[in-house]
Amino acid sequence: MKATIFVDVVDPWAYIGATRFERAAAMFSILTGEPVELTLRAFQIEPESPTDGRRLMDAAADELGGLDKAELINVQVTAAARITGIDLNFDEAVQANSFDAWRLLTWADEAGPGFQRDLAHQLWRAHFLEGADIGDHFTLATRAALVGLELETAEALLASNEYADEVRTQVETGAALEIAQLPYVVVEKQWTLAGVHSQNDYVQALTQIHRDWKAAGPPDQ
Repeated sequence: MKATIFVDVVDPWAYIGATRFERAAAMFSILTGEPVELTLRAFQIEPESPTDGRRLMDAAADELGGLDKAELINVQVTAAARITGIDLNFDEAVQANSFDAWRLLTWADEAGPGFQRDLAHQLWRAHFLEGADIGDHFTLATRAALVGLELETAEALLASNEYADEVRTQVETGAALEIAQLPYVVVEKQWTLAGVHSQNDYVQALTQIHRDWKAAGPPDQ
């Protein structure tokens, strides 16, 4: 089965949900013998966000109407992340626009199995734990190199407008789907799962989708 996961690398809930879904897909494959091919696609939660190095907590406080409100939400997110085995450090995180990160992730998807997923997790970790600016081209290129992609190619890509149209198309597709919660999973272009769920719930959903998919048979040509 093929699953497309709309996420953003500057959204902690997308990070948590995508991680749970990836683990659920692996467990489902072990239980059923049915592989699940995962592809990440862009859905920018703040497409106009500047990459200015400002502390994420300060930006969130302005948006939510106070630091106390931002801290309350972060406590909830951090607790959900901890249950998932993810460490977050909002005190270090800085504001960033994810558009260039998505250009790099789109290229990584074409580079071979596993590169895109590994790079996405590198960027999530860099953004939410290490305080790195993932809107910065040097940061992006070095993270690409860490997962085995060629540094010089990544630098050249980021210096150009390559894959910009592809990312815009991904974002437009997400808008057409009226996505309101991340992650947003589309299985075999038909079944959808919105928002963060438990790993067990994802496994159960995939199991039911698999039954329905098999019962429906191959699509009409």
